[in-house]
Amino acid sequence: MQTSANSPATPCPDCEILRLVALDREDLEVVSCHMQDAVIRVGDMAFLPATHRFAFVAARFDWCESAKSGKVERARTGLHFDCVRRVQRTGFDPAQPDTVLNVLSIAFEEAQAPAGNVIITFSGDAALRLEVECLDAQMRDMGERWEARGAPVHAIDETASG
Repeated sequence: MQTSANSPATPCPDCEILRLVALDREDLEVVSCHMQDAVIRVGDMAFLPATHRFAFVAARFDWCESAKSGKVERARTGLHFDCVRRVQRTGFDPAQPDTVLNVLSIAFEEAQAPAGNVIITFSGDAALRLEVECLDAQMRDMGERWEARGAPVHAIDETASG
């Protein structure tokens, strides 16, 4: 079931609900691929120190559905990280909850195993660093899907050497 960009999101009975778990760097790379170009309102992020959890809800661009069927869709998706000791941010103000961030990548930098840092990089030089005891993340589509206004476009820097 599709909805127009102006109509409310609805569950999509024909779409697969994506559920992923990340327990190592390779797992997180898969999550990162699925979360690339997701948009997140700052107000939809939360660090819960009592439970050592950092979580957010995003509008994930569904690259798989786009490649498979040509549909240009977004899905409401939740992602949370457990075992989080500390969260640091740069490039955005948490006091401005309506600010929208665009996910570029999510990576894991191992420190003293199994501890490390999850780095969530956003466009516009914004980022989060989650200091974690170990990598323990879960991503899940929440069933709501809607037609996107268009597919994200990434410029290729042809002057880069490689």
